[in-house]
Amino acid sequence: MVLIDSVKIKSSKIENNFLRIKTINIGASLFEIFHKKKKNNLILNLGSISNYKYKNFYIGATCGRYAGRISNAKFKIKNDVYYLSKNENKNILHGGKKGFDRLIWEKKSHSKNKIVYHLFSKHLDQGFPGNLNVSCTYELRNKDLIIKYDYISDKYTHVNLTNHCYWNLNSIKKKNIFNHDLKINATQYLEVNRTLIPTGKLKKTTRTINDFQSFLNIGKKIILIKKQKIKKISNTINQSGFDLTYIIKKNPRNYVASLRNTNNNIKVDIFSNLPGVQLYTSQGLRYKKKLFPYQGVCLETQFFPDSPNNKKFPITLIKPNKNYSYYTRLKIN
Repeated sequence: MVLIDSVKIKSSKIENNFLRIKTINIGASLFEIFHKKKKNNLILNLGSISNYKYKNFYIGATCGRYAGRISNAKFKIKNDVYYLSKNENKNILHGGKKGFDRLIWEKKSHSKNKIVYHLFSKHLDQGFPGNLNVSCTYELRNKDLIIKYDYISDKYTHVNLTNHCYWNLNSIKKKNIFNHDLKINATQYLEVNRTLIPTGKLKKTTRTINDFQSFLNIGKKIILIKKQKIKKISNTINQSGFDLTYIIKKNPRNYVASLRNTNNNIKVDIFSNLPGVQLYTSQGLRYKKKLFPYQGVCLETQFFPDSPNNKKFPITLIKPNKNYSYYTRLKIN
């Protein structure tokens, strides 16, 4: 268990007429997305910020250096092989044993509508090459929350960052996300093996349990999976829920997905210039007596898992001394 001095954990807030956003500096994490009109926090958190001193399920955190899994916790750049910090059997997940979610980020600037965090990751941090400078920006624009990652390294290295918030749009008791409807702008997803490492094959979503091309109820999908009412359960989903990378169809608006709750008419539209989104229905979530399975749904905009070991996937290798920038825009209605 990774323990952090709770004194160093500090919260910050930005707000406008529509939204109030609370962040904490450990993991540059989202703690609250509060819908003022509905008087509702739309994401899960751990309660007291002091609880974040313990390692958790990446609740609201910025995951890095590499979000998702890398097979055998290693990759090769030119003639050099880099061995990474294993934290999921023989693989590495979300940056290793002490990924970016476990680090205290420095708050560089803070205004009414914007917070900018900065992190310096040394060469060979968790095995990754290059001295890497990263900034994470949270900015409010009317009903939109923009999350932006900017980074630069002095060596060739692989980078893949995402925010790992768990959405639950229910107004009062956040029992589960079974009453949520989901739409994903994707006709393909990544096939994976039993350890959730991509095989390299792209599979079609159409007419499969993995199809969310139009709004469909998450709860009904999960019940189908659990009861095994479909003839063949794809090996790309957990038998009790989803943990799957969708390949976003290119479009002028960079539209990714939408999540809605028709009980209170809250909807979140997601836009990003990243090529994929990871759907995780939190079947493995447990935290004391506060958080439990299916209580949240993650929609992590990111590059593909194991891209450093798959030349056919979008490139995550960055060049020395070159600036990179990626964003995700959350439109909340």
